Amino acid sequence: MEGEKWKQREFTLASVSDLSSSSSSSSASPGIARFTSDGLHIHHDSHQILANVDLRAAQVFKLSPVRSVCMVEEEGSDVLKKKSYSKGVTIQFRNEEDSAAFHCVVQQWKKEGKVQGGNLPNGTIITSKSKFDEKIESSSAKMYFHYYGQLLHQQNMLQDYVRTGTYYAAVVENRADFIGRVVVDVGAGSGILSLFAAQAGAKHVYAVEASEMAEYARKLIAGNPTLAQRITVIKGKVEDVELPEKADVLISEPMGTLLVNERMLESYVIARDRFLTPTGKMFPAVGRIHMAPFTDEYLFIEIANKALFWQQQNYYGVDLTPLHGTAFQGYFSQPVVDAFDPRLLIAPPMFHVIDFTKIKEEELYEIDIPLKFIASVGARVHGLACWFDVLFNGSTVPRWLTTAPGSPTTHWYQLRCVLSQPIYVMAGQEITGRLHLIAHNAQSYTIYLTLSAKMWGPGAEQGGILQTSSCKLDLKEPYYRMSQPQAYPVAQDQQPQSLLQPQDIHIQSHDLNESEIMQQPSPNSCAQIDSLMQNI
Repeated sequence: MEGEKWKQREFTLASVSDLSSSSSSSSASPGIARFTSDGLHIHHDSHQILANVDLRAAQVFKLSPVRSVCMVEEEGSDVLKKKSYSKGVTIQFRNEEDSAAFHCVVQQWKKEGKVQGGNLPNGTIITSKSKFDEKIESSSAKMYFHYYGQLLHQQNMLQDYVRTGTYYAAVVENRADFIGRVVVDVGAGSGILSLFAAQAGAKHVYAVEASEMAEYARKLIAGNPTLAQRITVIKGKVEDVELPEKADVLISEPMGTLLVNERMLESYVIARDRFLTPTGKMFPAVGRIHMAPFTDEYLFIEIANKALFWQQQNYYGVDLTPLHGTAFQGYFSQPVVDAFDPRLLIAPPMFHVIDFTKIKEEELYEIDIPLKFIASVGARVHGLACWFDVLFNGSTVPRWLTTAPGSPTTHWYQLRCVLSQPIYVMAGQEITGRLHLIAHNAQSYTIYLTLSAKMWGPGAEQGGILQTSSCKLDLKEPYYRMSQPQAYPVAQDQQPQSLLQPQDIHIQSHDLNESEIMQQPSPNSCAQIDSLMQNI
């Protein structure tokens, strides 16, 4: 008998209403939610039954600490395919304790009913393993949500005034896209973008956040009462939660290093498919990955010299040299994240477009970019430099957010893939290659880069390859180099290709062996490089 007690639980509700009603507020009235052995029955105080819910075929989730929604599956819906829901009931509890007890009973009911489920943090649903969990390893997800659940990291992003200021301008300058509209903030974090949307006149904003930051967002939003009444924080993943209405606008900050790191763009696209109306807008709508070959002797020597430790033949009587080659390649497998001087670029950049409004989620699993550049100067090519920008395609004022070298630095900085074997080019020579990104389950990408110098001069029309160099890097494990001196931006009238001439390259050998690469620059060569950098 003890195990049957929860089946008879009854909850007095402050209000209950049918989502299909044209005006939920006018039709809402006090009610009762009663659990029996065959499910959940919700009805008004007048005893008019609003819903008989089979919890095995329904989804129950929280909109706020005292407000929940029960979505009832349409009869005949295929459990193995996309489900459709014919009815939704909004439940308002008298207090948080009643809400918590109600959801506890839901869990117990499903557990005893052998239905797969779990805890019910705000916004998450009782369902099978989510799409996010299927493609992302749990340890990575745990660290990811822990990281973004910390105020210190949110502060770091908020204090990126290029980032935050551009988002603010993109929203308030395009009030016409927000006034009277339903907005979903995907990965809301602190809730700052939700507050911007409310400031711009949004009818209602659903701030979806999976980390513990959702609780801080609630507190911040509650502290701004004139806006808070139009914002609902939902704790959960966009892959899992259900919303009571479609969105006219999606707003998000889904960009990571190289635009795609952390794989949040996939969640942004999933949110588009699940929540956005066919004519809805996305802020941002388009992203571009920019790429250009670069020369940077200082950086190359810095990375190569990290492996010098493993060249010791008598380290406490141990010969470390067997691991030197592996360590050398290991250091070159780290993409470099820092702010570099745009004058290090040796060819005009190209870009790859990702249209967030059209791309399919699966197309982000593998990104293949063919490369083709024309060298502006003769130089040793040490790798490929990358950065990104995104477009807020507002109806009134389209606005770009850029992370380009020479522009005001953001917390994304720029990224460089460094070749362990540089290649040599002359001015006018064609550089070809491929940047191939393959997603992995640690919420990042493996980078495969190949750069080749094509035949130059007489016979170039034959199209032969003189030199090729390749590398494999893990975008999840970058080398953060922000402690290095930061470069000054280029003046508007300066042309990068005119600042680095062929005669400035002092290394003559095309066949440096590894031991030569490891050597420290001589005092004379250091003086020459210093002189060169001072004259640039």
